[in-house]
Amino acid sequence: MKIMVSACLLGCSCRYDGKSKADERVLCLKDRHTLIPVCPEQLGGLCTPRLPAEIQGEKVIRRDGADVTCEYTKGAQEALHLYDLLSCDAAILKARSPSCGKGIIYDGTFSGTLTEGNGITASLFQQNGIRVLTEDETEQI
Repeated sequence: MKIMVSACLLGCSCRYDGKSKADERVLCLKDRHTLIPVCPEQLGGLCTPRLPAEIQGEKVIRRDGADVTCEYTKGAQEALHLYDLLSCDAAILKARSPSCGKGIIYDGTFSGTLTEGNGITASLFQQNGIRVLTEDETEQI
């Protein structure tokens, strides 16, 4: 299978804090599948490092109050384009992220509180019939 993967899960230092979040469960998949890294935030034009952002209602807001919804939306659209262009079969996206989170994300208060919801990219992928998993669901591959 060709699997699009959040680049931070593969060890790329692209997270908001300039670090990676390499995940052994995801990295182990490279022996059986083709893993294609993607960072929707960078594809949307955001720098690394960058201020943290969380979803508040219909918008993505940085900790300093700036609205970065357009960048997150553009990044999601670019990631979808690459997914289609490269004929991927599924996506493994970073849990809890305002871009990639599936099912549970941070609640927009920057307090570390979780709530039900999806990130911008995860939502767009699901709306387009793409199978989206998080790093906690790699056993489903």
